[in-house]
Amino acid sequence: MRNSIQITQSSFPNRKPRQFLSIMLIAGLFALTSIVAAFPHTAITVGTLPQESVTGEWTAGFSKDKTDRIQLTMTRRTSDGNSNMGSNFSLADLQGLTREQMMAAKSDVKFRLVREAGTFDFEGTFSAGRGSGTWTLIPSQNFISDMRVRGFDLSQEKLIASAMLDVKVKTVDDLKAAGFTQLTMEDVIKATIFKITPEYISELKSAGFENLSLEELVKARIFKIDAEFVREVAAMGFAHNSLESLVKLRIFKVTPDFLREMRSAGLENLSIEDLVKLRIFKIDSDFIQRAKASGHTDLDVEELVRLRIHEKVK
Repeated sequence: MRNSIQITQSSFPNRKPRQFLSIMLIAGLFALTSIVAAFPHTAITVGTLPQESVTGEWTAGFSKDKTDRIQLTMTRRTSDGNSNMGSNFSLADLQGLTREQMMAAKSDVKFRLVREAGTFDFEGTFSAGRGSGTWTLIPSQNFISDMRVRGFDLSQEKLIASAMLDVKVKTVDDLKAAGFTQLTMEDVIKATIFKITPEYISELKSAGFENLSLEELVKARIFKIDAEFVREVAAMGFAHNSLESLVKLRIFKVTPDFLREMRSAGLENLSIEDLVKLRIFKIDSDFIQRAKASGHTDLDVEELVRLRIHEKVK
């Protein structure tokens, strides 16, 4: 038999309304304390409601020159207008969708994308490789809870992005273990997109790049700076370089072949800045030979640049 206590204004006839409310509040807190004492292993969460499902519209088609990948664009209406997100997926990731369905004259489809952050359910039609329809995201309450414990109270927009980009709780844990303790959700999303993994961080550390910021790690990923490239640059005679120097070499395509070409053309003791400058002004062995044929014999990088700028070489 369950005991119950009812408290009404009549129980305290001489109390003013404000005093009565205070008594009610104290009684409520006393009751809550009693419940916690009776059930010590029960977690009580106040003011947390489960994230509701989100809906929108989608369009899709095969990625250019890749018949096993799909470019999927998702749209939803917000108070500020329309919000669009697009990404490239493997056909194998979209459960229930086949290439034959996509290429049919007309095919009604239902398929899903299962992620740690939630599951997208898609409905619509495909015709000759192009499709459209509606989508619904069913958020994962475990993901929401796990991220909240780690300090991330996700907005609806961030939750959709997490599901679409396949953000994982482990990514947060890995980044914190690597020393990145002051993370924003944007940091976690960037780390997911550019695959900033413990293995990649360790690889760059072993190549001499310790204590890189997350932004620097992302930059290194974008420009394909890895241990192999660092060794390649060292073999060119440029050891112990900054990350910015390596990025410049990537941007301007300064390769071992280009360095050998310049040395064969008579340019020695070139720095990284010299090589970058030669690339910027499109100075190659052919230009150097034509410069020499025009009577310019005492050539260095600065003189070659001057000749290129003033069009002194035919």
